[in-house]
Amino acid sequence: MKANRARWPIATMARLLQVSTSGYYAWLRHEPSKRALADADLLAQIRAIHASSRGTYGMPRIHAQLSRQGEHVGRKRVARLMRMAGLCGVSRRRWPATTRPRAGARRAPDLVRRHFSAGATNVLWVADATYIPTGEGFLYLAIVLDVFSRRVVGWGMSDHLYTELMLRALDMAVQQRRAEGVIHHSDQGCQGGFNRSLQH
Repeated sequence: MKANRARWPIATMARLLQVSTSGYYAWLRHEPSKRALADADLLAQIRAIHASSRGTYGMPRIHAQLSRQGEHVGRKRVARLMRMAGLCGVSRRRWPATTRPRAGARRAPDLVRRHFSAGATNVLWVADATYIPTGEGFLYLAIVLDVFSRRVVGWGMSDHLYTELMLRALDMAVQQRRAEGVIHHSDQGCQGGFNRSLQH
């Protein structure tokens, strides 16, 4: 109503919005509460810290900086004000590596020479592992893919990334396809045990 009072009569807007005109005028005269004023002051400080960090600081760092400045407030309050203002930091969460080269391991030959195509099924399989973040931690997924059909022919899932997981995916592919002469290609990680290309 306040934003549109130059265009529309207050009485008309009050009737349409089903509020009383006296209630609207009482609201206009109402002073902001001490809490609202304190929140506005705190938000100004939060905005300044966030801007000085080039938008990288999230709630924990901003809370720590406020404490260093002598402003002792709760973390939840800082989080609430940042959420209301649309402020967030940059996450520096470390993601797990799915390729772990083994020191001193013999490098297997690259039989496909980075040419990932095949003219028929069961000519070239490629393998890789990835991770899936869950509420309980990371789960690791290993897959074996037939390059020609683009179908997953073997997979394995576990809460750890060891050679056993990669071999489980390969075993499933071998059991399902029972193919011979297949080139199996993976990255240089030691989890695969086969580290590059091998012919089955």
